[in-house]
Amino acid sequence: MNKRYLITGGAGFIGSHLCRALIARGDRIIILDSLESGHMNNISDLIPDNRVEFIEDTILNESRVLSLCHDVDGIFHLAALVSVQRSIDDPRLNHMVNVDGVFNILDSARRCNVHKIVFASSAALYGNSYSPPHKESFPADPLSPYAVGKYSSEVYSSVYARLYGMETVCLRFFNVYGPNQDPSSPYSGVISKFIESLSHETQLTIFGDGEQTRDFVYVLDVVQALLLSMDKKVHGVFNVGTGVSSSINQLAKNIIRITDFGP
Repeated sequence: MNKRYLITGGAGFIGSHLCRALIARGDRIIILDSLESGHMNNISDLIPDNRVEFIEDTILNESRVLSLCHDVDGIFHLAALVSVQRSIDDPRLNHMVNVDGVFNILDSARRCNVHKIVFASSAALYGNSYSPPHKESFPADPLSPYAVGKYSSEVYSSVYARLYGMETVCLRFFNVYGPNQDPSSPYSGVISKFIESLSHETQLTIFGDGEQTRDFVYVLDVVQALLLSMDKKVHGVFNVGTGVSSSINQLAKNIIRITDFGP
């Protein structure tokens, strides 16, 4: 049976792919996005579909969030202040969006009897204390306001699940890449920036010695994790990555080889 979902941050990089997947399987969706970091061109082709409702607003608007939580079968919460650096530059804004915003989603869901919520968390809360592959049982070691906010959202989710019988899933995304990732954004991922630089025949910028490693995961794999988390009777915290690390130097070499943009 087709269902109706609220997707916060649905005009963003990951959110837009999730919206397409939900529509493709016949669900109805409400997209709530402030367009602070999301883009209408990510979802413009979906808007004419009568199964899609788009609301331009922020998750900080409590009355709006509450009104949108009525009569939905579940919530995908992807809206966030998406940059570690920006959270350091503006920790108050980070707290408002990534902590207060999560509270608005959780409490509106409670008041509207929405049983299932899937949250986008982050591997940033592991800090630099562990080598891959990471385990969900590793203690958090947040090193930025962004990571603190994500960890706080996980704790809030767990408390609401225990107290109010809600089913909450927090997915710790690693380094997500794929189509619709905006290379012009100062907060965009390294893969999209490398491809953009190579397509314009400009030199790649690598900070440090390039031997720092990342776990890169494709956006459609992330979408599958989101859908499974909503559809299955599961709750708790799950990593979403490959468990395999690649150095930035190796990444650059692979992109040059695959794209034929390099010398």
